[in-house]
Amino acid sequence: MLRREGEDVFIALLRAVNVGGTTKVPMTELRQVLDELGLRDVRSLLQTGNLVFSNGAGTNAAELEWRLEGAIANRFGLRTDVMVRTAQEWRRIVVRNPFPDEAERDPSHLVVMCLKDAPNASHVRELQAAITGPELVRAGERELYITYPMGIGRSRLTNALIEARLATRGTARNWNTVLRLGELVAE
Repeated sequence: MLRREGEDVFIALLRAVNVGGTTKVPMTELRQVLDELGLRDVRSLLQTGNLVFSNGAGTNAAELEWRLEGAIANRFGLRTDVMVRTAQEWRRIVVRNPFPDEAERDPSHLVVMCLKDAPNASHVRELQAAITGPELVRAGERELYITYPMGIGRSRLTNALIEARLATRGTARNWNTVLRLGELVAE
């Protein structure tokens, strides 16, 4: 990444794009949208809306979310949430993983769900009480760590249930993707 001195590095995660054959967003065009917003060194990872970019020092992540959501709606006619985290926040997400054994043993069944808002502790307890399977959930600052030992696709712990219990929206990435994004922001 060719970053200028004094620039901050960010990760942007788009919610529900290019998953299951719906809401198709070409990554080439998405990178172009970020370029047009004046963001630098834009890169994407996979096809599911994972972006890494840099911008001037002191940039506000919430403002970037708002700008990206508006630009995506204008270009693609798609209203979707964007969760933006700084490189420093991403490093904390990786370091604070409460499931290190699962990360080592079965990283594809450990996910981090980045949330729009910090989860309320009582809402997290309600979510944990609603779990009927072997899944485990731990809350971070604005993220959840979730283990799906029997697989994500068959689990009753769905995004809809999580979002309803927490009263906020989120988007999840498996641990392999979390680590790869961490590598990209470190470059």
